[in-house]
Amino acid sequence: EVKTAIKAFCDAGLMAAGQDYDFGGMQLPVLIEKAGLAYFKGANVGTSSYPFLTIGNANTLLKCGTPEQIETFVRPMMEGRFFGTMCLSEPQAGSSLSDIVTRAEPQPDGTYRLKGNKMWISAGEHELSENIVHLVLAKVPDENGKLIPGVKGISLFIVPKKLVNPDGSLGERNDVVLAGLNHKMGYRGTTNCLLNFGEGKFKPGGQAGAIGYLVGEKHKGLANMFHMMNEARIGVGLGAVMLGYTGYLHALEYARERPQGRHPMNKDAAQPQIPIVQHTDVKRMLLAQKSYVEGGLALNLYCARLVDDERTAESEEARRNASLLLDILTPIAKSWPSQWCLEANSLAIQVHGGYGYTREYNVEQFYRDNRLNPIHEGTHGIQGLDLLGRKVSMHGGAAFKLLGAEVQKTIAKAMEVKELAGFARALGAALQRIEKVTQALYAAGDMNKTLANASAYLEAFGHSVVAWGWLEQALLSVGKTGHDADFYRGKLQACTYFFKWELPKVHPQLDLLESIDTTTLDMQDAWF
Repeated sequence: EVKTAIKAFCDAGLMAAGQDYDFGGMQLPVLIEKAGLAYFKGANVGTSSYPFLTIGNANTLLKCGTPEQIETFVRPMMEGRFFGTMCLSEPQAGSSLSDIVTRAEPQPDGTYRLKGNKMWISAGEHELSENIVHLVLAKVPDENGKLIPGVKGISLFIVPKKLVNPDGSLGERNDVVLAGLNHKMGYRGTTNCLLNFGEGKFKPGGQAGAIGYLVGEKHKGLANMFHMMNEARIGVGLGAVMLGYTGYLHALEYARERPQGRHPMNKDAAQPQIPIVQHTDVKRMLLAQKSYVEGGLALNLYCARLVDDERTAESEEARRNASLLLDILTPIAKSWPSQWCLEANSLAIQVHGGYGYTREYNVEQFYRDNRLNPIHEGTHGIQGLDLLGRKVSMHGGAAFKLLGAEVQKTIAKAMEVKELAGFARALGAALQRIEKVTQALYAAGDMNKTLANASAYLEAFGHSVVAWGWLEQALLSVGKTGHDADFYRGKLQACTYFFKWELPKVHPQLDLLESIDTTTLDMQDAWF
C-alpha cells in the first residue's frame, strides 16, 4: 500500500512540484507547494515522510552540489526513482553533532571511503525505490590521521545505497547496510534505522568502505546540511500542525455525532440526549484545538512565504529582511506546533472519552505519531537555546527588532478596528515584556543564567508570535458576511479564545525569566 501510494504521488509530479520545469517540476511557489503537500502529512505522516525527506535531500544538493551530482542524483529523486535521507546522528552523538566519529578517508580518484555508524535514520532502508541517496555527515582526518574535534572537521557526503554508473544505470552495491530497526511508539509507517557504513559486508571496487562523494567544500558540512535541517525543521512544524489538525477534525466529527447527557439545567431524563458538541467543556476543548492547529498552520505558511520572499522579492532589502525573519522564526515554527498541536491531539483523545483511548479510533495514533516532533530535528530545549542564545542577538539583534516592527504594524492596524483593539493592546503588552525580559537576560552577565530557562522563553515567545498570527487572521475576518460567514465567525471566536485563554499564559513565564530564576540551574545530580 505504501509503495502504491508513493507511486501515485510521484506519477502526479508532486515530488518535483516546487522545482523548475527542467526537472519536470511545476515551479510552484514554496507557499503553494507547502500548503498543498500539507494534506499528505495530515492523511498519512508515515507514508509522506519518504517523499518529503527526498525533496529536502534534493533541495540541499541543488544548493550545494556540483552539476554532475545534480544530474546523477537529483534528477532521479525528482522522478521518484531514487529516495533520499539525512544521516547526522550516531549512537553516541545525537543532538551533539560535534561528537560524531564517522570517518571519511580521501581516495586517489577524488572519492572518499566512509566508515562509521549512523543512528535514527528515517527511511534509511526500504524497497520502495531503485536506490537510496544518503546525505552523510562525517569527518575527514587530518594529515596525522586524527579527526578534528568539534564541528569544524565535519564534511558532507553523498553515499548512495547502490553506486551509479556514468550512463545513469545502477552499479554495484555500496558498503552501507542496515544494522537494526528502531521499534517506535509512533511514525511506524516510516522505517527508522541504525546504518553501518564501511563494515565490509559489501566491497565496492574490491575493498571495504562506503564510497562517498564530497558535497561542497571540505569542513563545511554542517553549514551545507543546515539547508536541509532548516527545511526539515519547518517541515516538522507543519507535520505537527497537520497531525493536530486531523485529530481536531476527527474530534469535531465525533462530538457532533455522539449523543451523551443533557444540558446542565435539564433534569428530565425522558428528554433525548444531546450531541456532546453542545456541552460547554467539549466546546472548550474543540476551541483550544482549533486555536492551536490553525494558529500553527498560519505560522508555518507564513514561513513558507518568507522562503519565497527570500528568493524572489524585488529588492535586496526585502530579500534580506525575509531571511532575517525566517532565521528567528524557524525555531518557533518547529517547536511551537510540536508542543501545542500535540496538546491538541491529547484533547482530541479526551473528546472521544474512553473510545479515544482505544485503537478503534485513530486519535490515539495521531498522538503517538506527533509525540516524535518535539524530539527530532532539534529537541524543544535545543530550539530554546537556538532562539535565545543565537537568533535574538544575531546581527546586533536585527532579526529580533525586525520581527518586533512587523508585529507592531499588525497592532497598529488592529487598533483601528473596534472589535480587535483590546487584543491589539494585549499583544503590544506581551511584545513590550518580551523586549524588556530579553534585555534583562542578556544583562545578567552570565550566559549560564541567561540560558537557564530558554525553554520558557521559547514558549512565551512562541505564544506571542502565534497571537500575532491570530490577530492577522482576525483582521481578515471582521465584518465578513455571506455564505462563508460562519467560517470567519469561527476564526474570530478562535482568536478570542487564544487571546483570553492562551496569551495570558506568557506573563507568569516572563515573570520567571525576568527574575533570572536559577532553580533548575542550581539543581544538583545528587539531589534528585
